This record gives sequence, C-alpha cells and structure tokens, in this order.
Amino acid sequence: MTQLVHVDDPADPRLVDYADLTDVALRRVREPAEGLFLAEGEKVVLRALHAGYAPRSVLTEAKWLPGIEEALAEHDCPVYVADETLLRQVTGYRVHRGALASMQRRPLPSLDDVLRAARRVVVLEDLVDHTNVGAVFRNAAALGIDAVLVSPECADPLYRRSVKVSMGSVFAVPWTRADPWPETLDRLRDKGFRTLAMSPDPSGSSLPTTDLAPPVAVVLGTEGEGLTAAALARCTDRVRIPMSAGVDSLNVAAASAVVFYAVGTAGSPHGQA
Repeated sequence: MTQLVHVDDPADPRLVDYADLTDVALRRVREPAEGLFLAEGEKVVLRALHAGYAPRSVLTEAKWLPGIEEALAEHDCPVYVADETLLRQVTGYRVHRGALASMQRRPLPSLDDVLRAARRVVVLEDLVDHTNVGAVFRNAAALGIDAVLVSPECADPLYRRSVKVSMGSVFAVPWTRADPWPETLDRLRDKGFRTLAMSPDPSGSSLPTTDLAPPVAVVLGTEGEGLTAAALARCTDRVRIPMSAGVDSLNVAAASAVVFYAVGTAGSPHGQA
C-alpha cells in the first residue's frame, strides 16, 4: 500500500533521508547510526526489496515509477515523486536513473551464522574505498564466494556507492563484521579454514601452484599498504599473483576477481564451481 506524494520543495523535511548525499563524512556516520542505507537505480532498488529489506521511503522521478511500483505495492511507505531538478537540489548530484530508496538496515548476523554453510570466504582488512568494496562484493557474487567478512575499519558495504558499484550484490552474499580484529582470523583457522594472505611478497607461493581446495578464506588488505603485520602473522599461507612487465601488483578489486575465479574452480570437476 504505497502512498504517492508529489513534492516540489527541496527543503521538505520528509526528504531528510536523501539530503546531502555527496557529504561522505556525514553520511558514513549518519546512515549506520539511524539504521538506514540508500539504494540507487531501479535494478538496485528491486534487488534490495527482493532481498527482504524494508523501505522507509522512495524518492523518484515519475518516469521510473512503473519499474518499481509493483515491487513496492506490499510495503506501506511513502513514495515521493519529483522532477530531476529537485532530486539534484536535495541530493547534491544528478541521480543516475532517477530513483532512490531509503532502506531499513537489519542487524548483522553473527560470524557463526555467516560461516555455517560457507566453504569459500573472503576477508577484507581496512579497505577504505567504497568503490573497491562494492567491486569485491560483485566479484564474490559472480565467482562463487559464499561469504564476506569485513574488518571494523573497512568501508561500509551498505554505503550508497558500495551498493551501486556492486549492482546490489551486497544483498546476495552473506556478510558481517570481523570483530574482534584480527582475532577473527584465529577463529577461521579454528573452524578449519586455511587463510590465504594475498600479498606481492615474492617469498609467498604462486597462486597457480597453491592448494585452493575449500574450506578456504582469501584475505585482502587495504589499498596501497596491503595487509597489516598482525593479519599476516595470523594467516596460514601467503599467496601472490604472478606479475609480468614489471608490474608489482593489481588493484584490490582486480586481484579479487583473479583469486575468486581460481578458488571457485579449485577441486571441482572440469573446472566448474
């Protein structure tokens, strides 16, 4: 039972969830504190709804309403309809595909719940770029990773940019915070996971010759500096992707795709995950 509401005032207090979306520092604090996140674009909004997230409200141009109206029908939330100019005034930027939904966050599952059926896991330590986090989630969903663990200082997977880049894959892959950190790596080992620290260190084993049979956890470090010494010390193996042409490493999102494909096909007949 959606409630269509036409709005024409960018200062309308009912639109507060969508205000100042370009202020990253503000939104990083505000959204988790208020239990909300933003889904942007028709496909991502639909994927959030289909994943069971409850909408607080929707802000959209009229032309995008037909694509999401049916999925919203069972939800009792206001749908604010406005023109492109108002959306830009409220959010601070041109909204791609003209639809935004403010969604209610859910409590994060426990580590035990996330790992219960998982055999292939990725662990992210302190990635600060929301684009990279979103890309890693998209790669994980596409390449057979069962769960993602993110360290306490890692960028929020439900931040708008992460959700958008992942194309909603953050809703498809179970995830939770790896807290306490880095002690969570000890818990993975205790549960039988081999923890593979991805590092360009030449002393590590080469990815093509590494035993990747599950249960296995791929551990990826922050952009630039890579994994901390504390995390490296708790991993069972160090693994590198062989490089050519004098290149020392790949972007973390690109590296994740290479490793996830290798892990997803390891031990499977005919190379199928």
